[in-house]
Amino acid sequence: MLAAGAGNGEKGPGITLDPLSPAQDGDTLRYRHVELSIRREERRAELTIRGPEGAPPSTAEAIQAAGADQWSLRCFREIDDALLRLRFHYLDVGVVIVRTRGALDNVLAADQGLSDNRGQWLANEILRHQARVLRRLDISSRSLFSLVDEGSCFAGSLLEIALASDRVFMLEDDDGKVAVAVSPLNRDAFPMYTGTSRLQTRFIGEPELVGRVLERQGHIATTDADELGLVTVAADDIDWEDDVRIAIEERASMSPDALTGMEASLRFPGPETMESKIFARLSAWQNWIFQRPNAVGPQGALTKYGEPDRAVFDWTRC
Repeated sequence: MLAAGAGNGEKGPGITLDPLSPAQDGDTLRYRHVELSIRREERRAELTIRGPEGAPPSTAEAIQAAGADQWSLRCFREIDDALLRLRFHYLDVGVVIVRTRGALDNVLAADQGLSDNRGQWLANEILRHQARVLRRLDISSRSLFSLVDEGSCFAGSLLEIALASDRVFMLEDDDGKVAVAVSPLNRDAFPMYTGTSRLQTRFIGEPELVGRVLERQGHIATTDADELGLVTVAADDIDWEDDVRIAIEERASMSPDALTGMEASLRFPGPETMESKIFARLSAWQNWIFQRPNAVGPQGALTKYGEPDRAVFDWTRC
């Protein structure tokens, strides 16, 4: 009954989702488009996402024919699997560094194909799946830092990952090789639990800036991205490594409980829905941040405040 009233447009023959089966080499998982590398000593993970190679399907028939192998579906299934493995198998990881590799234009072409064929059942389902994966990223209890450097492809659907991150570092260059880009999908295809887009959330106090970003065509170089408010830090090649390293080390040293609450508050400003109250606000604050041992225990931050000793934290971030 619910399916009949969903209004998902044209129906068609189903496709088979094959197992992802990543190859594991120590603490590194390698998928077809995604690589997850765990650095246990530093309590951090590096998530690298590769964009599509070649021209993605652009018609309803081509999308159907590509099935489960097309990048937009396969890549986001792999991202979802990597996030779930982080959540359940690597509880001490506090910071996730996100990188992308590939051609901006190929990601934009993949997004355009889905946008142009939303009435086709598979394109519609892929968009909904991407939206669900991005919402899982929104409620991750890990700190998320996106690094935009030469060779990155944070465009459209992958730009959403940067917008979901707690910090976005973008390398300044003189020849415009470092850039981001928006696609039609950034407008409304990937709503957060609050019902707003990530651009609307980012510019919650300046809604007019959303239109300015969406109007931009083509590649957006670092200087323009910084001016538009899309990045947290724009650093030149002299400061890049130190700025990133210090930020990662600083974030990894902080109380996981306090970070979970702080990040949830910053990720979900503005309107509330039942979903955001349950999956965003409650999930973070059920830690009862000021009542847990990391704050008020014998070695907690509040207990040790003003003393010569440092707090001792339980690093678990679940």
